[in-house]
Amino acid sequence: MSIELTGLEGKVAIVTGAGRMRSIGRPIAVALARAGCDVVLTGTGRAPGRYPEDEQRAGWRDIESVAEEIRALGRRALAVVSDVADAAAVEALLGRVTAEFDGVDVLVNNAGATRGTDRVPIVDLKIDEWHRVLATNLHGTFYMSRASAQRMVARGRGGSIVNISSLAARLMAAETGVYSASKAAINALSTVMSAELGPNRIRVNAICPGIIDTNRLDDVGRGALWQSYLESFVPLGRAGTGEDVANLVAFLCSDQGAWITGQHIYVDGGHSSTPRRQK
Repeated sequence: MSIELTGLEGKVAIVTGAGRMRSIGRPIAVALARAGCDVVLTGTGRAPGRYPEDEQRAGWRDIESVAEEIRALGRRALAVVSDVADAAAVEALLGRVTAEFDGVDVLVNNAGATRGTDRVPIVDLKIDEWHRVLATNLHGTFYMSRASAQRMVARGRGGSIVNISSLAARLMAAETGVYSASKAAINALSTVMSAELGPNRIRVNAICPGIIDTNRLDDVGRGALWQSYLESFVPLGRAGTGEDVANLVAFLCSDQGAWITGQHIYVDGGHSSTPRRQK
């Protein structure tokens, strides 16, 4: 017997960082549309020359392609190039959403800093890399949450905020200093906001994905070493998919998730709770 998600029909959702073809953001946006949401998609406006080869072959057009998928499902979609790390741009985005959609009911803070030269020991981490990662991951989550929550409170209809954190917030592995710090801070921010916004019927949760097979990890490769790592660290023996995360997002934002708030939920195939297995 399948469970039908209810309570999202006609709601307005914002999903940040939703333009990649193989990603977490795109499946989240599509899952919310299938559940009945109209969706506002944001991205940074990547130049086509920076698209991965599979996106270029497919004629991918970033958030515009995702918007077309949502419209094909019979829902409204708005694609906006906007930088979550820019507080003024965030205010402009929420102003436009309020004007065109009469408000926001769901916010998914999915935008994240690209993997760069931040994956080094703290003593070697460049100051500008520290600020770059925090600007998108933490400041962007704060700016979007603050602006959206202000409007949710004023509207008086409740709402749901889901922050995409990471397994890194628990593992805190070497050479992930700024990334892990940003995600641990997102978890803390989510808990605080859930307490503050609960009286306004606004739920706030953090989802902490483990290894998700997206183009973000293309630099790692997909071969014997990849599979060996999964078999050693992930009890379910496979990487997650964007859909694995999207399904939980849709549930948390629906009526069926109406009594869940302030949680950090690890979607990682058991990675966070199981020691390395010996072969």
